[in-house]
Amino acid sequence: MRLVLDTNVWIDWLVFDDPCVTPLKTAQRARHVHIVVNEPCLEELSRVLAYPQFALTSTQCAAHLEAATRMGVRHDALSPSRHQALPRCQDPDDQKFVELAHAACADWLLTRDKALLILKRRLLAAGIRVGSPADWSTAFLPLIES
Repeated sequence: MRLVLDTNVWIDWLVFDDPCVTPLKTAQRARHVHIVVNEPCLEELSRVLAYPQFALTSTQCAAHLEAATRMGVRHDALSPSRHQALPRCQDPDDQKFVELAHAACADWLLTRDKALLILKRRLLAAGIRVGSPADWSTAFLPLIES
């Protein structure tokens, strides 16, 4: 299963160690899922990690970014002709996640971002499920536990 994580999910994972991402972490460690990343998404993560409200040192920011890069499967090839058929996100900064999920043939785009969540039905038509880590856990965990 291929997943794309929005920056807010990465922050929950790397900075806050939020329990909502624990099943995702477990699935990634067990290699039940592959997390797809590309340069634009990693650049945004790097920028967000440096926000003052997180109070991270530059060493901590670099370690978190390195962890995300190490866990991720790189997919930097985007096909411009495929982008045009995709729904447009209200927040242009979030379009990169839609494009990556589509180009990488991801099964899920995990986010808590309202601008992405409202595209749920339209992206499902393109074969991409959109939801929170909790939505994913509810759908996926019964499959691996059986």
